[in-house]
Amino acid sequence: MRDETLAIHGGYTADSTRAVAVPIYQTVAHDFTDADHAGKVFDLEVPGFHYNRINNPTVDVLEQRLAALEGGVAGMALSSGAAAVSTSVLNLLGAGDNFVSAPQLYGATYTYFAHVLPKLGIEVRFPPDDQADSIEALIDDRTKAVFCETVGNPAGNVIDLERVAEVAHRHGVPLIVDNTVPTPLLLKPIRHGADVVIHSLTKFIGGHGTTMGGMIIDGGTFPWAEHPERFPMMNEPELAFHGVRYTTQFPDAPYITRCRTVGLRNTGSCLSPFNAFLHLQGLESLAVRLVRHEANARIVADYLAHDARIAWVSFLGFPDNPYHELARRYLGERCPSIITFGVRGGYDAGIAVFNRVQLFKRLVNMGDAKSLIAHPASTTHRQLTPSDLALVGVTPDMVRLSIGLEHPDDLIEDLDQALSSQDLGHAGPDVLKGPDPAFR
Repeated sequence: MRDETLAIHGGYTADSTRAVAVPIYQTVAHDFTDADHAGKVFDLEVPGFHYNRINNPTVDVLEQRLAALEGGVAGMALSSGAAAVSTSVLNLLGAGDNFVSAPQLYGATYTYFAHVLPKLGIEVRFPPDDQADSIEALIDDRTKAVFCETVGNPAGNVIDLERVAEVAHRHGVPLIVDNTVPTPLLLKPIRHGADVVIHSLTKFIGGHGTTMGGMIIDGGTFPWAEHPERFPMMNEPELAFHGVRYTTQFPDAPYITRCRTVGLRNTGSCLSPFNAFLHLQGLESLAVRLVRHEANARIVADYLAHDARIAWVSFLGFPDNPYHELARRYLGERCPSIITFGVRGGYDAGIAVFNRVQLFKRLVNMGDAKSLIAHPASTTHRQLTPSDLALVGVTPDMVRLSIGLEHPDDLIEDLDQALSSQDLGHAGPDVLKGPDPAFR
């Protein structure tokens, strides 16, 4: 099936009720037939549902559907995108290990990598840019993975996936990528060398700003068994789960199996059946929503690019964007509906526009049917120092728009009235000056 069809029908076969919509299996647990059956399910000898912290029939359909869309072998849903990020790396790393991450990251991801993981003894190494050579320079024999966002949020950079994957694989480590911004309908990283794909379902896939969720998808591509010393957790008996050897008993999907039996089972960051149902509804309309998102974004970006009150605009659909050629290579003729821009007058002017919009919603989410506005330096990335902000690609004046499904003329009229604010004429210099002392 093609993507548009998979997004509606993938992973689901009607049960005896012949329900067309995927049922919500709102239950904590499932009845075993007898003790022998229970033991085999717990030992992973036979597939089955038993306790909904680990698996659930509604959630299972969502996992199968997204794995099929990404071209992976299996998926595992979690309670949030942040849970997907943390579980994806903790599945491979322990104290004394490191991984290399491109620096252009969502603010919470950068904070987790830069400040939380080091307290667990895990070092996250950030190169000065997203280039493959810069990433390769930081890989050593304790490196367990390379991490990046396919399209950085909010930096808008596009990773050269094939080049970065080649570097990671040459050193015997997998490439983990966050594909939240493009979704699998615009970009399929596994086709370009990625081994693990993660998503915040909360964004474009859910699509309506109602439901949290995350997903990890195993590409089934990385040869874990060829690197027993670097990845003992995949090749040696798992003491936390009946001594299973993942590469032996689950050779097609050892990574995601361990994510579930060790990560999800022991941390409890499971996705509820109802939230899985809502994400399935979002997936059904994703293909048509992305078309309207992009069409609206191109109109709004063009308006901003021709407005004298705007200092700069970054949009992957513009031929002069520094990442435009990479975007064409990996996204084809499509582009995400994320626009960043700076207002003449700097930080204060950006805050003034943020404060004065009436139709745009002031949120730190993206991918909603509603158009959203954010000022990253004072919200999602406010914990970062000025030098960290520069590293991740966030400028003090940056305003991020996630363009929704409204009529584009209404969006332009709202931006015009916000830009026409008298406050902009008195905005301060282009310096980082905010309410948080860390930014002064």
